[in-house]
Amino acid sequence: MAGLKSLKKRRRVQIIVLILVSLAVSTAFIGYAMRAGINYFRSPSQVLEQHPSANEVFRLGGLVAADSIKPDEGVRFFFDVTDGNATVPVHYIGNDLRPDLFKEGQGTVVTGRYVDGVFEATQLLAKHDENYMPKEVIDALKEQGVYVAPDDAATRN
Repeated sequence: MAGLKSLKKRRRVQIIVLILVSLAVSTAFIGYAMRAGINYFRSPSQVLEQHPSANEVFRLGGLVAADSIKPDEGVRFFFDVTDGNATVPVHYIGNDLRPDLFKEGQGTVVTGRYVDGVFEATQLLAKHDENYMPKEVIDALKEQGVYVAPDDAATRN
C-alpha cells in the first residue's frame, strides 16, 4: 500500500513538472514569434539622442515641420518630423498615396527604420480629424514642452 501512494505522488510531481516545462517552452515560442511585431515609439529628440540600429523597425511621431514636404517619384516624398526641439528628416518609401489630412503642422506617426540620418518610412499615419493626435505624439510633445491643446489653438486664431 505504501508503494502505491509513493508511485501516485511521483506520477503527480512528474505531471506538474511536465506542465511547467510545456508552459515555459510555449511562452518562449510566443515571445520569439512576437519579437518582430513589436514597434517601439520614439520622438525626434529620442532618435537623435540615441541612434537606433539601421535594422530596427520603430515608430516615429511628432509634427510635420513647416515647408518640409517635398515630392519624390511616384507616391514617395520627403518631409521632416519635429517635436519642437529636434527634427528628423523622413523619406516615405511606402506604396500608399499620401493621406488627404497629412499637412504641415499636424501630428503624424510613421513606421520604418532610421538609416544614415534619414528615417525611411514604410507606413504613414495621419490624424483622422482636426482634433485628433496620437497619444504617443501628445506625450512626446508635452515632454518637450511644445504641446498646444486643440482648444487652446482655436482660441488663439
